[in-house]
This record gives sequence, structure tokens and C-alpha cells, in this order.
Amino acid sequence: MSDTPQVINTLRTKADRLNGIIGKLEADLAQARADLSHVNATIRLFEAPESGEGFPTHMNLDRLFKRREIAQLCAEALQTGPMNTRELALHVIRAKGFDEGDRHLRTAIAYRIVQALRQQEKRRGAIQRVEKVGNVVVWSLPIAVGVPIGGHVTSDEV
Repeated sequence: MSDTPQVINTLRTKADRLNGIIGKLEADLAQARADLSHVNATIRLFEAPESGEGFPTHMNLDRLFKRREIAQLCAEALQTGPMNTRELALHVIRAKGFDEGDRHLRTAIAYRIVQALRQQEKRRGAIQRVEKVGNVVVWSLPIAVGVPIGGHVTSDEV
């Protein structure tokens, strides 16, 4: 009967050691899969595309929008009330007629919206952050009399 606890202790020690080895191998396997994915992507970049198949499209968002167009589209959308960045991105995509299902485009435009609206907030105060919910900022127009949306106050407007 005194041998049973020693056997159990030895087996538990062995099981713990094997669990550790399996965990390390699983981490190594995940890293190997990530490395393989990167190598395959690099191969696709260097191989010539097959007939009827093109390279993935990468677009420069600078050429899709006129100067201050994102801020103007957002200001128009915010006239109905406060909206979060994702809602504004969807509004901008619809206004420009882009593909609403393209999540990469939505993310890229959302980043541009945050940049544009933060600049508006700093420079003119034409748009302000209300709150941050999770990782999404809620934006609104300030309640100020005589301040045009997206523009400067002139002496005629005061």
C-alpha cells in the first residue's frame, strides 16, 4: 500500500512533463503554420499570375477622396445625431458608392475618419468626440451658434 502513492506521484510527474512538452509542440506548430503562411504569401508575390488571375488589389485611399471630403461627409452624417466611427465609415462608403462588404476598406476608411475628425476637433472644433465605447469613438457636432460645419467663422457670420 505504501507503493501506490509513489507510483501515483511518479505518473503525475510524468503526465505534467508530457503536458508541458505537448504545449510547447503546439506552440511550435502554430508558429510553423504562421511561417508557412508568410512563405506562401511571398511565393504568390514573386510568381507570375496565372491566366485570368490577377494580383491582389491594394489601393491608396489618398486618391479616393478630395481634400477634406471625409470630414465633410462625416459632418453631413452627424447632422442627424451622434454616430460612432463604424457607422460613419459605412456612411462614407455608401456616399462614395464603394463595396459595403469589403471589411478591409471599411477598416481603412474608419482609420482615415478618426484621423480627419481628430484634426477637425483640434483645429476648429467643428466635430467633437462624445465618448469612447470599447474601441469605437462616438462623434457629434458641437452645439454652438454661428459656427459653420467644417469651416471657419468669418466676420459676417458672427
